[in-house]
Amino acid sequence: MKEVRPHILSTVPRLLEKVHDKLFATGHKLKGVKRWIFWWAFHLALRYEVKGANGWFYELKRKIYDPLVYKKWREALGGEISIIVSGGAALQPRLGRLFTCAGINILEGYGLTETSPVIAVSDFSEHGVKFGTVGPVLRGVTVKIADDGEILVKGPNVMKGYYKAPEMTKEVIDEEGWFHTGDLGHIEPEGQLKITGRKKELFKTSFGKYVSPQPIEDMLKESLFIDQVMVIGENQKFAGALIVPDFAFLKSYCQVKEIEYGSNGEIVKNPRIRKRIQTEIDRYNKQLGDTEKIKTWELLDHEWSLESGEITPTLKLKRNVICKQYETVIKSLFE
Repeated sequence: MKEVRPHILSTVPRLLEKVHDKLFATGHKLKGVKRWIFWWAFHLALRYEVKGANGWFYELKRKIYDPLVYKKWREALGGEISIIVSGGAALQPRLGRLFTCAGINILEGYGLTETSPVIAVSDFSEHGVKFGTVGPVLRGVTVKIADDGEILVKGPNVMKGYYKAPEMTKEVIDEEGWFHTGDLGHIEPEGQLKITGRKKELFKTSFGKYVSPQPIEDMLKESLFIDQVMVIGENQKFAGALIVPDFAFLKSYCQVKEIEYGSNGEIVKNPRIRKRIQTEIDRYNKQLGDTEKIKTWELLDHEWSLESGEITPTLKLKRNVICKQYETVIKSLFE
């Protein structure tokens, strides 16, 4: 990026998460006044709202921090970048705030291959950006929300059908011509589309309560300690989670707290680290309903990757693969 110096970048949230982690690690290495300035600017960015909604004093502080901190963030990405379009998976709202505050506009989009592929995307209109949403529906495209919360789509962007597979086509395009996306969501009062989960990913506890794992996972990944997470609990009394820590951040944390870091396998078993992770989970559990709270969890000692088969090329979790791979671990969580 420093060579090419792009103006616009299209990417997936995972890359932005890694850039965020690198910024965070850089802040921890600073000393004295530079360290204080960096963290003031960092936390200011996490509270950013569009169109000056935070008031003139907030915007004044943002203007002061720009040449001191935010400009350096832009330079790290080539110096010319002004727009990043994010898609393929849900983006944590805090990342949208962080980069947009620094002068790198984050435009989140949503769609499927079957919809050519965009249904909605953030833009620069009056209500074009709202953090936590994928922006307004495209002109010429119609979206409605089914009774069960599924997003249905009509428009010239929707495919005619799967090639030589009429039965498969009937499964996703109903008699009225609505394409069933398989995603759950709702329309915000200002017109933006908000994705709340995948219909197929819903699981039911033994008490008959449905749990949508994706919003819970997105919330937990806001923690600096958590890099990847999968919420589980099909036919169980409560929800649990498999957690991959952010090992880069853990190393920095252990250095500050004078905790010996031998290997990933050793650190995930360290009582102090496990207690700190529990503190993070307790914090997020306060925002969740009783059936959504994470009651049991396990730390894993390596990242899920495309090469090892746990994630897709668009960096989504292969839930069935992970469940099979960690069948023994999952079983022990609920015993």
